[in-house]
Amino acid sequence: MTAISILDLARVREGGDARGALEQARDVAAHAEKWGYTRFWVAEHHNMPGIASAATSVVIGFIAGGSKTIRVGAGGIMLPNHSPMVIAEQFGTLAQLYPGRIDLGLGRAPGTDQLTLQALRRGPEAAEHFPRDVLELQHYFAPAQDDQRIQAVPAAGMQVPLWVLGSSNFGAMLGGELGLPYAFASHFAPDYLLPALEIYRERFKPSAQLAAPYAAVGVNIIAADSDAEARRLATTQQMSVVNIFRGQRGLSQPPIDDIDSYWSDMEKIQAQRWLARSIVGAPATISAGVKDLVAETGANELIIVSDVFDHAARLRSFELIAEAVGATTG
Repeated sequence: MTAISILDLARVREGGDARGALEQARDVAAHAEKWGYTRFWVAEHHNMPGIASAATSVVIGFIAGGSKTIRVGAGGIMLPNHSPMVIAEQFGTLAQLYPGRIDLGLGRAPGTDQLTLQALRRGPEAAEHFPRDVLELQHYFAPAQDDQRIQAVPAAGMQVPLWVLGSSNFGAMLGGELGLPYAFASHFAPDYLLPALEIYRERFKPSAQLAAPYAAVGVNIIAADSDAEARRLATTQQMSVVNIFRGQRGLSQPPIDDIDSYWSDMEKIQAQRWLARSIVGAPATISAGVKDLVAETGANELIIVSDVFDHAARLRSFELIAEAVGATTG
């Protein structure tokens, strides 16, 4: 059976605020564990008014506190923005508070623009140290040695599971070499999905954390009771993608009836390429699309983005997805 999980962007919606976005994310997690989802991840983004998860470890603690069994984690922490010791301290603390439920996905990109990167006091060259920083994190989570003078308290011995995230071949190579689970961001970088998975599996070396390759695939899935309604709900995400191309990273917008009135011909081509792996429709459409994706990729897990404006409709989307995927992969 293919596991299903959620990547929530904690989207701030028009007419709403960051607190509302975070409370809604927490509510989704509480429902998702009842519907059989394995994990609930949030991502680190900075200087984006429409995304409320910049303080990622704080958000993870808030969501974990509102749920009981679902794994909660980062999809991901952009490690070049941080000291590995500080991240170990934060996630070691989370693991102490919510034992057996915390994941730490690690990305190499800054998750922001270059000007904001300067405000974070990190230079572009920090990404060059990503492999070394991952190894340093592993060291802090391992049991402390008698002669170890620097410890990330209370991380030592917590063995928080690390994931490598990627949208290109680099993460695939690193995840394989380190023997870590790998999650590919095909929800916004679909072109590299199959080559990256092939590289990861070819390069995989068993580790203390993982004996065999484990690949998760990020995918946009939006479900509703009819194909037409799902396509209408999907216009929220389509507009968000177009706004990125326009350099406008604003709030999430309500769906519209005619997406062609919003984008130009060139923007349509760009957005459709970005969203090429999306599965949008009624349960039967979702079931067929998921079956094809799993068969094509051999994914062990799907990490699902369902960017729906209305909270009740988003809950319904995740519920229908769980039913459809369960029927497909069970």
